[in-house]
Amino acid sequence: MALDNIPAAAPDRLLGLIKRRGPQTAAQLAQALAITPEAARQQLDRLDRDGMVLAAVTAGKVGRPSRQWGLTPQAQARFPDAHAELAVRLIEAVRSELGPAALDRIVSARERESRLAYTAEIEGAATLPERIARLAAIRTREGYMAEWRADGEDYLLIENHCPICAAAAACQGFCRAELEVFQEVLGPHVAVERTDHILAGARRCAYRISPAARQSEDR
Repeated sequence: MALDNIPAAAPDRLLGLIKRRGPQTAAQLAQALAITPEAARQQLDRLDRDGMVLAAVTAGKVGRPSRQWGLTPQAQARFPDAHAELAVRLIEAVRSELGPAALDRIVSARERESRLAYTAEIEGAATLPERIARLAAIRTREGYMAEWRADGEDYLLIENHCPICAAAAACQGFCRAELEVFQEVLGPHVAVERTDHILAGARRCAYRISPAARQSEDR
């Protein structure tokens, strides 16, 4: 397939796949986009020239080393950041002018609003998977590129992007509040644990959701 035959949206789709799945080979991206590996490599070469992707060579257990393509900081900046610079400046202004207690009140107010909104949308979901699916849909709508899946007897909620990352770095109360909201809206019979955290250097934020009954058995 010639490069000209790749859909115009292919670069964004390709970048989105890497954002969601982490570093990928050209073959993996080609399969996901339903294009030929050669077309995927041509698109990656173009993005490489634009400074959007970067290749790392990884050695497999068998066969030749493979090239895994990841996003550069320039590419990361293409995803929603919820007006990062303005948010950070406002946080710093509140902290310096009104004090840490005022900032805590703002975080608590956002937490209350999220809890009410999420609870209203999740209400009526009869099972834990339904509640997690609805929560993932809400978070995706808010720009977190969320997905979920079963993992043995537990479930994973994965957020591949953080649209408030800069604000969360300036005030980590936002992350604490989100974890508490997840716990409350998913119900008292589950335990929610953050296992990956973007602010700690991870590629994504991930949460393990475990039925509380199994948690007690493990103890």
